Amino acid sequence: MTVSTASLPVIAPIAASARLRSTGLVMAVASALAFSSSGPFIKPLLEGGWSLGAALLVRMGVAGLILSPAVLLAIRRQPGFLRRHWRLILGFGLMPVLGCQLFFFSAMQRMPVAVALLIQYLAPVMLVGFVWLRTRKAPSALVLWGSVIAVAGLVLVVDISGASFDLVGTLLALAAAVCVCAYFVISERAGDDLPPLALAASGLLVGAGIMALLCLFGIMPFQAPAISVELAGVEVPWFVPLLWVAGIATTLGYALGVMAVPRIGSRVASFVGLSEVLFALGFAWIFLAEVPAPIQFAGGALILAGVILVKVDDLRRTAAVAVPAPAVPLP
Repeated sequence: MTVSTASLPVIAPIAASARLRSTGLVMAVASALAFSSSGPFIKPLLEGGWSLGAALLVRMGVAGLILSPAVLLAIRRQPGFLRRHWRLILGFGLMPVLGCQLFFFSAMQRMPVAVALLIQYLAPVMLVGFVWLRTRKAPSALVLWGSVIAVAGLVLVVDISGASFDLVGTLLALAAAVCVCAYFVISERAGDDLPPLALAASGLLVGAGIMALLCLFGIMPFQAPAISVELAGVEVPWFVPLLWVAGIATTLGYALGVMAVPRIGSRVASFVGLSEVLFALGFAWIFLAEVPAPIQFAGGALILAGVILVKVDDLRRTAAVAVPAPAVPLP
């Protein structure tokens, strides 16, 4: 008698995996959308007299407190949670949370914002190269073409024409890009044992704690004047943009981001993260009246095309893994 192993038991896990990836993709886009609103909202504060240290301290601290119940729940369920995961938590707080912002804004002070953005958002390409070196396995043609097209689109979007070269600024922006890579690599390790929200919350609190020490000892200036700023032609008090940046943009950005990466993988998530540049253009257009040029729309289309190529490669690999096993004859 021959009995075929039906593929039905495999269908449910495959469908569940497909749903998880679709949910993760939506989360990644929503995370990029949330993060992209930070710049247009925080820029008027910095121009109005707020120091970078004060703005980042409030941003990280408020977001960490909002997400802190996730840490408390993880500690309650796992008594040794902090002891087992302190390295990842410290690394997340130092690099994706604190380091990325400090390096980027420091680079921005030495070079045009567009150039600093371009270098920082080379992170997806750096991630592809890192995996290539680590595994000694060349990426597919789709990933390579997606990387080239996405970077070309990024160049058009940020418009670096006429920019001057600054060595220190370039090194700082590259450090920011490395921190962005760390964000995706560390987030990919989140799971049942290390809940994503607990990782995000604890990392934000670590970053806020370190920033508080830097401000306390005068390493980072701390100025937080009570000012009014203009957003979309409306005069609002200082706490309105700050509450948005801390309570919405940063909280949702990190929360959705760390939940998305384990679902879709660090490579796809990093390329989807490029959409943050496009969303930032939209927010600057709406709230700061900074109208994008036509060439920037063309660049946005190229970025989208690059992301699609990388996603198609991911779907092909997933389909190859999901091929059901052949029938096995049983005696």
